[in-house]
Order: sequence, then C-alpha cells, then structure tokens
Amino acid sequence: QVQLVESGGGLVQPGGSLSLSCVASGSIFSINDMGWYRQAPGAQRELVAVITNRGSTNYADSVKGRFTISRDKAKNTVYLQMNSLKPEDTAVYLCTADIRTLRNRLVLSNYWGQGSTVTVSS
Repeated sequence: QVQLVESGGGLVQPGGSLSLSCVASGSIFSINDMGWYRQAPGAQRELVAVITNRGSTNYADSVKGRFTISRDKAKNTVYLQMNSLKPEDTAVYLCTADIRTLRNRLVLSNYWGQGSTVTVSS
C-alpha cells in the first residue's frame, strides 16, 4: 500500500558529491518524519539524518557539515545531498518515513525503502 523508492546512489571518488532521492507513494494520508539511515558491510544500521514535518533537521556527527537533508512535502520526497564524501561513507543508504495511511489515519507506521548503494572509492 505504501512504497518508498530510493534513487541516486553510485560510485564516486573521495571528495566528490552524490545526491539521493526517496519518493513515498501509495495510500498516504500524511507523512511525519522522513530520514536516511545507512548500513555498511558488517556494521549496524545507523542514523544519517532526519527531517521533521516542520523542517527541523538532525544529523549524525559524522556527516554534519557535509550532508544536507531536505524534503518536498508536495511530492512526498526526501533528499540527501552528500558532499566531501569519504570512503567511510560507503554503505547502503535506506530511506525511512513515518506515515499515516488512508486506511488507518490514526496509526503512525514506519516504512522503509529497499536501499541505494553508495560507494566512495578511488
């Protein structure tokens, strides 16, 4: 009923930039927080950045000053602009959103995308 689809990953050299997008679609009544997590091989999933419905943002210390999260509420889309990328940023980046569906407007449920791979390597 609800899908989150990421796009924009790929291979980039250290110091380069990439932009990720995530579109939420389906039977959506409203969306609260949207965010990005990442999971590197052999590591736990970690929060990268989150943006609230009002536009407040929060970032992991490791990406502050390099990554920027934004959203287009009309398009149900969240973006992640990643600059000054480092090899340690290599991971699968997953989009997440807290959504109320048309069928259950009183229930806030958490949804995840399938992930987009970002590889930072020379």
